[in-house]
Amino acid sequence: MSDRPNGLTYAQAGVDIDAGNAMVEKIKPLVRSTRRPGADGEIGGFGGLFDLRAAGFVDPVLVAANDGVGTKVKVAIESGRHGTVGIDLVAMCVNDLVVQGAEPLFFLDYFATGKLDPDQGAAIVGGIAEGCRQAGCALIGGETAEMPGLYQGGDYDLAGFAVGAAERGQLLPTDDVVEGDILLGIASSGLHSNGFSLVRRIVAQSGLKWADKAPFAVGQTLGEALLEPTRIYVRSILKAIRETHGIKALAHITGGGFPENIPRVLPKDFAAELDLEEIDVPPVFSWLARTGGVAPAEMMRTFNCGIGMVTVVAAGQAAQVAAVLQAAGETVTPIGRIVPRRDAGVIYRGALSL
Repeated sequence: MSDRPNGLTYAQAGVDIDAGNAMVEKIKPLVRSTRRPGADGEIGGFGGLFDLRAAGFVDPVLVAANDGVGTKVKVAIESGRHGTVGIDLVAMCVNDLVVQGAEPLFFLDYFATGKLDPDQGAAIVGGIAEGCRQAGCALIGGETAEMPGLYQGGDYDLAGFAVGAAERGQLLPTDDVVEGDILLGIASSGLHSNGFSLVRRIVAQSGLKWADKAPFAVGQTLGEALLEPTRIYVRSILKAIRETHGIKALAHITGGGFPENIPRVLPKDFAAELDLEEIDVPPVFSWLARTGGVAPAEMMRTFNCGIGMVTVVAAGQAAQVAAVLQAAGETVTPIGRIVPRRDAGVIYRGALSL
């Protein structure tokens, strides 16, 4: 069959296959930089392979998680800063794996956009590769979708999928959480990747632009400060789990904040009592609360307020676990204890310093 001389092409419909191929070539070195035992293939096939035996597992249970970056990507798009949202994407997935005691093994991404820009796409995947390196997992594949008409202008969205493993019998939480166990808070790097619909509303209300100086961060623009990437806790937490055997449960403080996330890892008969005055609240949260008139209770159910992870440990091992985490680069603070549950899953003592 001969082509019609004036027939439409896929490129004329808004999808540029050549641009997609160019992006694949740009990201191949980034993908290679994430190789680890168990994963040494190239991208470009129909699926990614991972060898659990080569990774050192004997009787593993697989743990999977998926997530996105939410409307934080709008800040990246509007400020023109695309290099760190990939770290957020990996972090939101692998942090959910490590709280179950699992070592992240491999990661796949989904990048959808209205008009593919190979340089922009490579910057985003560069962040994903950096996140994978921080987490010790391999980027073994992904999908780039150019969808004009569904995404407008320079809009894009990201989704990530991570798989990890733990030896059978070593998953968290354990079944021995008791009254008097200590809650250790591990500091966040800032907002992480939750609550950005509210953040963007507050920024709009403030009248500030992304290129303006951040009122809460010296030497940074507002866009740069708000895009501070989500902290990846994998290496430090795995080190603490393996060296101390003292961690009973972990809660990743994401959407829903303290009241939604901590009870998820506790037995139904127990609650977390938090000493709010022990939490060192970063300036970004104070600025958001003041500028938006956001009540403390709303702050604590929307944002992490400075605590990215909460660890449950036996009172006698709290100092040891904290020392290992601190030696691995974390800032750790005792923020409460486990108490019998009467009503709410989280009980507050004192006031948050906003």
